[in-house]
Amino acid sequence: MTPFLDIFSKKKPRIKPEVPVVKEKILIDYREKNCLIATELISMGFDIEFRELKVADYIVRGVAIERKTTSDFINSMINRRLSKQLEEMQQYKDRLLIVEGIAEQELYSDNNLTGINPNAIRGFLLSILLKHRIPIIFTKNYLDTAKFISVLAKKKDAEAPLNVSKKFLSKKQRLQFILESFPGIGPKTAKKLLKEFKTIKDIMNASLEELKEVLGKKAEILYELIHARY
Repeated sequence: MTPFLDIFSKKKPRIKPEVPVVKEKILIDYREKNCLIATELISMGFDIEFRELKVADYIVRGVAIERKTTSDFINSMINRRLSKQLEEMQQYKDRLLIVEGIAEQELYSDNNLTGINPNAIRGFLLSILLKHRIPIIFTKNYLDTAKFISVLAKKKDAEAPLNVSKKFLSKKQRLQFILESFPGIGPKTAKKLLKEFKTIKDIMNASLEELKEVLGKKAEILYELIHARY
C-alpha cells in the first residue's frame, strides 16, 4: 500500500537555522578618512577598520593597495615619495597601485600642459610595472575605485599580513634608490653616476654634456626632468 501525505499533521517542518553573514573586513589607513571610498564600501556591506598602516592605503585580503589621484601621482613622482612607497610594498606578495581620477584629469598630455615631459611619466609607469612588478589600475573616480576594491574583496582569499615595517636602507642604497626612480636609470647606471659625480647635488648641477658622457642619449630625459617646472 502506498503511503499518503497527511496534510493535517500538526508536526512542523524542520527549518534550517540561518547562517550569519560575515562581512568582509577591509583595513584602511586613517589618513584616508576624508576620502569617500570608505563610505561607499560601507554602503556595499563591507566591514571597515581604520588604523595606521605602515605600508599602503588599503589592505584587502592580503593585497596591499596604494591609491593616488592623478595630481598626487605626478607630485609624488617628482619628489620621489612614490618610489619609496613602492619599494616598501615589496614586503607584500600581492600589491596594487590605483591611479584615480583619469576621467577628471589627464595623467599626462602630449601638449605638455603640466610642464612635465610625457615620456618621463610613461617611463615611470613602465618602471612601476617592470622594475617594481606592481600592477596599475586606472580608475575614473572614487566610485570606480570602490567598485574595484569590492570585487577584489569578494574574489581574493588570503590572510592579511600586518607584520610589515618601514624599510630602512643604507646611505649608499638610499642615494642609489633615489636615482633609480628616474626613467631609464637602473642599478648599474645609478652606481655609475654616483661613482662619477659622488653626490646627487653634483648630478643635479651637471651640464647636459657631462651627463651624456655617462648616460649617452638617456641624459636628455634625465636633464629635462631635472629642469622641468611644476
